[in-house]
Amino acid sequence: MNTIAERYVKLALRVGQYDPDYVDAYYGPENWKPSDSSKEEKFPFEDLDAEVRELIASLGKIDPSHEPQIERLRHSSLAKQLVAVKGKIFLLSGGKLSFDEESKQLYDAVAPVHSEGHFKKLLDELGSLLPGRGTVSERLETYRRSFVIPKDKLDAVFKAAIAEGRKRTLNHIQLPANENFTVEYVNNKPWSGYNWYKGNSFSVIQVNTDLPIFIDRAVDLACHEGYPGHHVYNLLMEKNLFRERRWMEFSVYPLFSPQSLIAEGSANFGIEVALPGEERIAFEREVLFPKAGFDPARADEYYRIQSVKTKLDYAGNEAARNYLDGKWTEEQSVEWLVTYALFSPERAAQRLKFIEKYRSYVINYNLGQDMVRAFIEKRGGTEKNSELRWKLFEELLSEPHSPSNLRGVS
Repeated sequence: MNTIAERYVKLALRVGQYDPDYVDAYYGPENWKPSDSSKEEKFPFEDLDAEVRELIASLGKIDPSHEPQIERLRHSSLAKQLVAVKGKIFLLSGGKLSFDEESKQLYDAVAPVHSEGHFKKLLDELGSLLPGRGTVSERLETYRRSFVIPKDKLDAVFKAAIAEGRKRTLNHIQLPANENFTVEYVNNKPWSGYNWYKGNSFSVIQVNTDLPIFIDRAVDLACHEGYPGHHVYNLLMEKNLFRERRWMEFSVYPLFSPQSLIAEGSANFGIEVALPGEERIAFEREVLFPKAGFDPARADEYYRIQSVKTKLDYAGNEAARNYLDGKWTEEQSVEWLVTYALFSPERAAQRLKFIEKYRSYVINYNLGQDMVRAFIEKRGGTEKNSELRWKLFEELLSEPHSPSNLRGVS
């Protein structure tokens, strides 16, 4: 396993030479990185494909059934990561996959398909809560305009949200004493927030300020990118699997891999683990709304509307699936995102840029969240059993799980 793991890391780093977004983090041996001079002008498909096929075959000869569970999880995780590398090599060579085929190959999961009628019913429910006239999308945009965080207050609001997420996380998870992060505000990005994990328990968290940032995004981004989301996930994987167990495959994080479904899903679910239901509303009412200059009395109303809006998250998957499969034009996709995902036209255009760049990666947020939630709640980690939920959440972030494993599929 260790030999295969080392070869996998070096292979992932080689693939990363041909896609600058592929290697999201690496903190392994410096001399394992390929030199710039080793990059070939023509993508070496045959060479890379032969290497990954050999690694998959070698791993398949290892029977982990008599090993401890953590070793079986490691074997399964590495197998799925290698399948994803194989898929990425195929795509970089010019190969084509449908949206669902791509998500299965890269992320070990396929998102459910929802009809237009499904989203229309949710729009009717949301529309009954919104004042004014016009489409639901227009009315929601008008309503939410009064909840845009002023730019001169954004840093204070965001840092207060991070501090609360960190405090609550430390109450349940022991983090390395040296863990830390910095926050940067950036522009001209296709995403709203990003965690660049640098190793040694340190992250750079970037927040994109191209478009207005609504009050709910403060907690969402703080918990998703920071505590108990990506920052905590990455440092626990580094600490428990790479540094303590010396499992070298966890020195590299290929973005387009099953690891991302676990990472994004746990980061999204981590929001409600840290600040569940009424506790989040109370924190927003008492701390964030005043810091942003909003009337705290409106927090309950805002999150009542927000709770219905989040049910429409899967609408973005339908836009991505149909656009990338060539069934919808750019205009049709933007129109769908405005109508059913309830984006402003500007935000819908930004989202389409994200879809063009990251493709089927979009399933990792909503499907990943649902899979992580189901995995933890089936084991008793419900909101009513907070201590167990935190315990199971930490275990998930500290063990080599794959999406198939979350579903109970070997």
